[in-house]
Amino acid sequence: MSDHPSTDVAARPLRSAVLSGLKGRCPACGVGAMFARFLKPSAACSACGQPWNVSQADDFPAYIVILLLGHILVPLMIEVNSALAIPLGMQALLWPGLAMVLAGVMIQPVKGAVIAFQWARRMDGFAG
Repeated sequence: MSDHPSTDVAARPLRSAVLSGLKGRCPACGVGAMFARFLKPSAACSACGQPWNVSQADDFPAYIVILLLGHILVPLMIEVNSALAIPLGMQALLWPGLAMVLAGVMIQPVKGAVIAFQWARRMDGFAG
Protein backbone atom coordinates (compact mmCIF):
# COMPACT_ATOMS: atom_id res chain seq x y z
CA MET A 1 0.00 0.00 0.00
CA SER A 2 1.35 3.42 -0.94
CA ASP A 3 1.84 6.33 1.45
CA HIS A 4 0.74 8.76 -1.25
CA PRO A 5 -2.85 10.01 -1.37
CA SER A 6 -5.11 8.42 -3.92
CA THR A 7 -5.48 10.24 -7.21
CA ASP A 8 -9.27 9.87 -7.15
CA VAL A 9 -9.57 12.17 -4.12
CA ALA A 10 -11.04 15.52 -5.13
CA ALA A 11 -8.49 18.33 -5.24
CA ARG A 12 -8.67 21.04 -2.61
CA PRO A 13 -6.91 24.12 -4.00
CA LEU A 14 -4.92 25.85 -1.27
CA ARG A 15 -5.03 29.43 -2.56
CA SER A 16 -8.79 29.70 -3.01
CA ALA A 17 -9.38 27.85 0.26
CA VAL A 18 -7.18 30.22 2.28
CA LEU A 19 -8.69 33.29 0.58
CA SER A 20 -12.18 32.04 1.45
CA GLY A 21 -11.05 31.34 5.01
CA LEU A 22 -9.66 34.87 5.33
CA LYS A 23 -13.11 36.16 4.36
CA GLY A 24 -14.81 33.87 6.89
CA ARG A 25 -16.40 31.82 4.14
CA CYS A 26 -16.47 28.07 3.66
CA PRO A 27 -13.32 26.98 1.78
CA ALA A 28 -15.21 24.06 0.23
CA CYS A 29 -17.92 26.10 -1.50
CA GLY A 30 -17.01 29.74 -0.83
CA VAL A 31 -20.60 30.55 0.12
CA GLY A 32 -21.50 29.53 3.67
CA ALA A 33 -20.18 31.20 6.81
CA MET A 34 -17.30 29.45 8.54
CA PHE A 35 -17.96 30.93 11.98
CA ALA A 36 -21.06 30.62 14.17
CA ARG A 37 -19.69 33.22 16.60
CA PHE A 38 -16.63 35.45 16.61
CA LEU A 39 -14.04 32.64 16.94
CA LYS A 40 -16.24 29.53 17.11
CA PRO A 41 -16.41 27.63 13.83
CA SER A 42 -19.91 26.63 12.80
CA ALA A 43 -20.76 22.95 13.13
CA ALA A 44 -21.11 22.69 9.34
CA CYS A 45 -21.41 24.93 6.31
CA SER A 46 -25.00 26.00 5.75
CA ALA A 47 -24.54 25.82 1.97
CA CYS A 48 -22.58 22.60 1.35
CA GLY A 49 -22.61 20.76 4.69
CA GLN A 50 -18.80 20.62 5.14
CA PRO A 51 -18.23 20.06 8.89
CA TRP A 52 -16.05 22.69 10.59
CA ASN A 53 -16.27 21.47 14.18
CA VAL A 54 -13.49 18.92 13.48
CA SER A 55 -10.91 21.68 13.17
CA GLN A 56 -8.07 21.90 15.67
CA ALA A 57 -6.57 25.34 15.06
CA ASP A 58 -5.69 25.66 18.77
CA ASP A 59 -3.32 28.59 19.49
CA PHE A 60 -1.70 28.80 16.06
CA PRO A 61 -3.88 31.72 14.84
CA ALA A 62 -2.91 33.73 17.94
CA TYR A 63 0.78 33.05 17.30
CA ILE A 64 0.41 34.26 13.72
CA VAL A 65 -1.39 37.43 14.86
CA ILE A 66 1.34 38.15 17.43
CA LEU A 67 4.03 37.67 14.79
CA LEU A 68 2.21 39.97 12.35
CA LEU A 69 1.59 42.61 15.03
CA GLY A 70 5.28 42.69 15.85
CA HIS A 71 6.18 43.18 12.20
CA ILE A 72 3.58 45.93 11.82
CA LEU A 73 3.92 47.82 15.09
CA VAL A 74 7.67 47.83 15.73
CA PRO A 75 8.61 49.59 12.45
CA LEU A 76 5.61 51.90 12.88
CA MET A 77 6.72 52.83 16.41
CA ILE A 78 10.26 53.49 15.21
CA GLU A 79 9.10 55.72 12.36
CA VAL A 80 6.54 57.61 14.46
CA ASN A 81 9.08 58.20 17.24
CA SER A 82 11.67 59.49 14.76
CA ALA A 83 9.17 61.80 13.03
CA LEU A 84 7.08 63.04 15.98
CA ALA A 85 7.72 63.96 19.58
CA ILE A 86 4.80 62.10 21.19
CA PRO A 87 4.90 62.20 25.01
CA LEU A 88 5.73 58.88 26.64
CA GLY A 89 2.42 58.78 28.55
CA MET A 90 0.47 59.11 25.30
CA GLN A 91 2.56 56.37 23.70
CA ALA A 92 1.82 54.12 26.67
CA LEU A 93 -1.85 54.37 25.69
CA LEU A 94 -1.45 54.52 21.91
CA TRP A 95 0.64 51.43 21.13
CA PRO A 96 -1.08 48.87 23.39
CA GLY A 97 -4.47 50.23 22.30
CA LEU A 98 -3.53 49.94 18.64
CA ALA A 99 -2.17 46.44 19.25
CA MET A 100 -5.47 45.35 20.84
CA VAL A 101 -7.57 46.81 18.04
CA LEU A 102 -5.41 45.25 15.32
CA ALA A 103 -5.37 41.88 17.12
CA GLY A 104 -9.16 41.95 17.39
CA VAL A 105 -9.50 42.73 13.69
CA MET A 106 -6.94 40.13 12.58
CA ILE A 107 -7.73 37.09 14.72
CA GLN A 108 -10.89 35.84 12.97
CA PRO A 109 -9.52 36.08 9.39
CA VAL A 110 -6.28 34.40 10.49
CA LYS A 111 -8.18 31.61 12.24
CA GLY A 112 -10.30 31.14 9.11
CA ALA A 113 -7.15 30.90 6.99
CA VAL A 114 -5.59 28.34 9.36
CA ILE A 115 -8.72 26.18 9.30
CA ALA A 116 -8.90 26.50 5.51
CA PHE A 117 -5.24 25.46 5.25
CA GLN A 118 -5.96 22.40 7.38
CA TRP A 119 -8.96 21.56 5.19
CA ALA A 120 -7.03 22.02 1.92
CA ARG A 121 -4.17 19.83 3.15
CA ARG A 122 -6.53 17.21 4.68
CA MET A 123 -5.10 17.68 8.16
CA ASP A 124 -6.74 16.68 11.46
CA GLY A 125 -10.40 15.75 10.95
CA PHE A 126 -10.46 16.85 7.31
CA ALA A 127 -8.81 13.70 5.91
CA GLY A 128 -11.98 12.39 4.27
